[in-house]
Amino acid sequence: MKIIGVQLDIVWENKQANFAKVGSLLEEVPIDPGSLIVLPEMFATGFSMNVAAMAEDESGGTFAFLKDLARRRQAFVGGGVVTRNPDGRGCNEAVIIDSRGFLYSRYSKIHPFSLAGENRHYAPGNRIVTFPLHEFTVAPFICYDLRFPEIFRLAVRRNVDLFMVIACWPAIRESHWMALLAARAIENQAYVIGVNRCGADPEHAYSGRSQIVDPSGRVIADAGNDEGLLRAELDHAWVENYRRELPFLTDRREEYHLD
Repeated sequence: MKIIGVQLDIVWENKQANFAKVGSLLEEVPIDPGSLIVLPEMFATGFSMNVAAMAEDESGGTFAFLKDLARRRQAFVGGGVVTRNPDGRGCNEAVIIDSRGFLYSRYSKIHPFSLAGENRHYAPGNRIVTFPLHEFTVAPFICYDLRFPEIFRLAVRRNVDLFMVIACWPAIRESHWMALLAARAIENQAYVIGVNRCGADPEHAYSGRSQIVDPSGRVIADAGNDEGLLRAELDHAWVENYRRELPFLTDRREEYHLD
């Protein structure tokens, strides 16, 4: 399966400008039908707490853009959107659109980033989501979720072998980003796609470093620090063979207790 990650310098709270940027970055790129295109967390707005102005429902412009992109390129498209929660806060979501332009899956960020006040503006999600994509079983997560290995392990219990992590991860903790992507890949013997933004917003600088990591922890693609694309072809048979040859997951025990 072919992957294209779009590492974007997001224009602050300007959806149309960001739609144009994504379109420009992908315009001349050959994309095989059925590929997965991945955009960062809140790719249309930046990591904004301005929920009232940024949130939309499935009839909104961000969904329309993603659906049109998926149909035109005959690809699956995953990216971050801001929607409304019934309690008045927003939802920080990852949505996946299928190659026909229909909403295929959606995940709401389980761990809002309290250090930045995200928990005051966005309601936490409460479920792990998985979906089939070609031979893979995929689980999407968002940014701060990467620090909580237990949700990744729970996803592996549902046969996940590919994690999609979209982010607005600040440059000051770039080393954590790369270490945690590798850790989640190694401990779960799964591919991890981490698509981060680059550039800056009014609060933070972002260094990009979007990566695709294989189940052994080897980085097979790295987007560097600037706007651009991350590309790789994933081999499902390789994951199966790797898990069979090194059956670490089958040795895990879950019946133990704390004293």
